[in-house]
Amino acid sequence: MVKSARAKRMDKHHARNKRSTGLNLVSLMDIFTILVFFLLVNSSEVETLPKSEDLQLPESIAEQKAEETVVILIGEVDILVQGEVVAKVADVQEQKGNDIPALREALKSQNDRVLRRAAQDDIAGREVTIMGDREIPYRVLKKVMATCTEADYGQISLAVLQKSSEKLDDLQAAR
Repeated sequence: MVKSARAKRMDKHHARNKRSTGLNLVSLMDIFTILVFFLLVNSSEVETLPKSEDLQLPESIAEQKAEETVVILIGEVDILVQGEVVAKVADVQEQKGNDIPALREALKSQNDRVLRRAAQDDIAGREVTIMGDREIPYRVLKKVMATCTEADYGQISLAVLQKSSEKLDDLQAAR
């Protein structure tokens, strides 16, 4: 049977429309790329300090957030600088004087690794953050802070948990 020209045209048209159309992924990839860049840019504002299970930080109502600095962690047993054990708390308590030589050397070695280039030359701009359990003796904390000063760190910060303003209002009302 011979098909007419019109029938041939209709067969071509139907065959062309029968093919499944593909999904255009270009727009979807553009959206995900923008989303990834957005998340990367906004995630840099979060400052995380090392978490230790045996530490209970004291609470504070301070509003200023900590910047990236050298971190000293004072636990029940050890004193750590950037996660490396440098001294035992019991040994530090028994030492005479306020200088802890192992801690001082560890802090001086951190000058090149962690500190920004501007802070390496400017002693007043060097920062260290001390994370200490709320139960550590003041004598140990005083020795650690004095050693930080001896190691040419001009700004010493103590890491604390931030109290909510509701707790502060409750404390003031109780007085």
